[in-house]
Amino acid sequence: MQHGLQESLTKQDLSCIWHPCTQMQDHEGNIPLIPIQRAKGAYLYDFNGKAYLDCISSWWVNLFGHCNPYINTKLKEQLESLEHVIFAGFTHRPIIEYSSRLLGLLDSKFQKCFYADNGSSAIEVALKMSFHACVIQSKNTQKRKFLCLENAYHGETIGALSVGDVGIYTDTYKPLLLETLKIKAPVGSEIEESLEQLTQTLKTHKNEIVAFILEPLVQCAGNMNMYDVRFVKEAVEICREFNVYVIFDEVAVGFGRTGSFFAYEQCGVVPDFLVLSKGITGGYLPLSVVVTSDEIYNLFYAPYFTHKAFLHSHSYTGNALALTCANAVLDIFENDDILNKNRVLSGKIWSAMQELKTFNRVRNLRHCGMIFAFDLVGFEGKRKGLEVFNHGLERGLLLRPLGNTIYLMPPYIITEKEAYSIISSLIEILTKIGV
Repeated sequence: MQHGLQESLTKQDLSCIWHPCTQMQDHEGNIPLIPIQRAKGAYLYDFNGKAYLDCISSWWVNLFGHCNPYINTKLKEQLESLEHVIFAGFTHRPIIEYSSRLLGLLDSKFQKCFYADNGSSAIEVALKMSFHACVIQSKNTQKRKFLCLENAYHGETIGALSVGDVGIYTDTYKPLLLETLKIKAPVGSEIEESLEQLTQTLKTHKNEIVAFILEPLVQCAGNMNMYDVRFVKEAVEICREFNVYVIFDEVAVGFGRTGSFFAYEQCGVVPDFLVLSKGITGGYLPLSVVVTSDEIYNLFYAPYFTHKAFLHSHSYTGNALALTCANAVLDIFENDDILNKNRVLSGKIWSAMQELKTFNRVRNLRHCGMIFAFDLVGFEGKRKGLEVFNHGLERGLLLRPLGNTIYLMPPYIITEKEAYSIISSLIEILTKIGV
């Protein structure tokens, strides 16, 4: 009965739904489409009762497990009083509490929160806000370009795509994109060439560049490229010399993912704009926020007819249910000593992963906090990562590699036993596919 339902739902889905980041023809044979009936903890369950260990936190959002009892309880409580209200001219307790708590966790330079409802939208906010700030400061400004890293990914709306450099996302849309400048992405501790390019680019274009945007420490969708904290620190200091704003995209790397609560804390510098999303609600509801300073905020604070207001809005901005989940996430961080527990668990996972070095075509084994990755080399033009994905599903693992980069970004509630089972399964898979 359930097996028939599984097949029926798959067929019905394919008849009417276009999935994201998917070549739909792949579902004809290369990649299965799996209806999920329920989820609990680190596991997803299909309609046949098969369990899948969520090794990627369902696109990096699910920090504390599916159907987390504490978040569920708080969400149910909020449902009884307020689900949503227009956020222009109105406010509510969950967002006031969350904003105060979030700012209390951040450097004192951060004093204002501007909300949106997903990572790409928040990147758009940061781009627009930084440009508008330049306009206000000098009406004749020629600053209209953004500077980013090669290999960057910051989302898939037009502005966010413009500051990205992953060809599979950007190439088709180049005629539509904003004009940007790019510098070499640092790799590991090899940062001197990147810093030199940054300096030269700013010298040449200092009167044209609004802001430099980057993901601190890890270019996540950019095949999990990890780089030294020194690059971030020195890059920000160079931007300061040339009066260029800095935007940190911590959509994926925030909320404990790199080992500290926020990645910037490891770098010894503070950006002008901090963008947060993904894990912010523990994977429950869409929410994002751009955090900035009173210095930026006050540029826009003026009488109505001066046209200085920042007119950017979303219908679901500041949703009360989403903010309730976000408050619950902070509660769990505070009450369960998550960061220290993650440091211990991360070390054990990293130690166990060293066994993967025995495979000839496994290269660049790396990790940063609760992000782990390695590359399969020598398979140019072959979808070896897809083989890993499909074999993972057979063994009850949700992996979803980035091309031939295999990575783990598990929920923080994963146990040592579960983590070791993932690595054991990876060893079996790599052996089977001849790596």
